[in-house]
Amino acid sequence: MFDILMYLFENYVHSEIELLVDEDELTKELTRAGFHQVDIIKALSWLEHLADLQESDKPYLCNHAQHSFRIYTKAEMAKLDVECRGFLLFLEQIQVLSVETREMVIDRVMELDEPTLVLEDLKWVVLMVLFNVPGNESAYEQMEDLIFEQPEGRLHS
Repeated sequence: MFDILMYLFENYVHSEIELLVDEDELTKELTRAGFHQVDIIKALSWLEHLADLQESDKPYLCNHAQHSFRIYTKAEMAKLDVECRGFLLFLEQIQVLSVETREMVIDRVMELDEPTLVLEDLKWVVLMVLFNVPGNESAYEQMEDLIFEQPEGRLHS
């Protein structure tokens, strides 16, 4: 499922081609690309739920607190290791993520099929969420820089 999300993101995010709106045509394209029907359905549902989060009445998306303390559930801690949780905190501290977008990221992570998520995959989920939430263009650009910038030289010899 995650591979399908990455395929769609990589092929359509910076493309002049609009994402196919017709679900049948998109399903056919993904099938031709070698993805399985079950995974395609899960990925498209994941994207629909991402879009739905913007119009959600979930309390955490209505809370505009500037500072919050996040306590993770056992299931969230099982899927997001210490490195991933630390990275989410770091993104909040540098204001790439707000309380709302952090919760959207966690919501989307929990819906992935993977039992655990590695940091590199988490970064892509963050990028997908920021891309799909209007008004986060600056945060999206910062996140792109964090993903694509290669460190210059070694910090220590």
